Amino acid sequence: MSAVKVTDRSDRPAGTLTDGSRLPSLTGLRFVAAFLVFCFHISISGLLATSSTQHAFARTAGAGAVGVSFFFVLSGFVLTWSALPGDTARAFWRRRAAKIYPNYVVAFVISVVGLYATGHAVGFLVGAANLGLVQAWWPDPGVYFGANSVSWSLACEAFFYALFPALLPVLGRIRPQRLWASAAVCVAAVFAVPVAATFLPAERHYWFVYIFPPVRLLEFVLGILMALVVKSGRWPRIPVWSIAVLLVVAYAVTPYFPPDAETSAVTVIPFALLIPAVAVADVEGKRSVWRSRSAVWLGEISFAFYLIHQSVIVDVMRGLDAQGSGPAKAWTLIFGTLALSMVLAGLMHRFVEMPMMRRLGRRRTRHPA
Repeated sequence: MSAVKVTDRSDRPAGTLTDGSRLPSLTGLRFVAAFLVFCFHISISGLLATSSTQHAFARTAGAGAVGVSFFFVLSGFVLTWSALPGDTARAFWRRRAAKIYPNYVVAFVISVVGLYATGHAVGFLVGAANLGLVQAWWPDPGVYFGANSVSWSLACEAFFYALFPALLPVLGRIRPQRLWASAAVCVAAVFAVPVAATFLPAERHYWFVYIFPPVRLLEFVLGILMALVVKSGRWPRIPVWSIAVLLVVAYAVTPYFPPDAETSAVTVIPFALLIPAVAVADVEGKRSVWRSRSAVWLGEISFAFYLIHQSVIVDVMRGLDAQGSGPAKAWTLIFGTLALSMVLAGLMHRFVEMPMMRRLGRRRTRHPA
């Protein structure tokens, strides 16, 4: 199995590996991960009350929370590829803030308004922790799931971004022949997390395994290592379809594993292999359904969709008293929440995310005095 050599073009914009080669398929796959999370939240919302329908949907969507793991691995991979030579930590943090924070604040405001409209107040601690992107550090579900419950993952991402300017030079010094071994150690650490959680009180297991930023950092670091593997020319020619099959199998068996293992450990290897395989396939110009115009657009709005969808689900459930609805009404509400979430996501991407990135995320050039 021969290795693939990909030219390092880290001086190019995010998602670009070689002249004229971008990573549109990874953008398209982002929406798939966000949609899995949407389906997971629908499966636990109580919208589908009939036992047979609920059981079938829950079996399919119950592992959808692993979509967050995909985002964490992908984040490390893409940020490593798009790292700019001579870039400063301050410039990097400014671009990341421009990308995530405006949409994040809009989604927070929408969630708070929705909660107040349905008679639920947001306390000062929850609000301050959310706006400060530190809610994931509290082992209290009332805090880390407070206000917009999905925002805990952005607190993890903020932690990753804070460390990335220091992490990349350190990991970049790993000898190429040791990168695969380093990735294996990282995967082993992910597997060890559920074991380590057994030493904590039972009520802390979920927070430690799924929410705690230093634990989720392992997946981000794994993404960095896989990007370095490809850039070093040590990526083997593994067909994307074979990894996709492995991922489908892992996803299907995830619900049969202990709860502490099913959030990321079962699917972390397929994710770590799929992301670089799809990236290399894009570089080589291979056909991919995920780089069609519609798939890429869905990927571009996926961040806003991820941020807003749970608030829409919660508001629909509370505003329409929808829990326990019959199948026809339940599916109508499900497709309605999906459509509304996508419309809001498109608006947020168009009128918040893109303008703020243009205004705040541009590279500043210094002119000689």
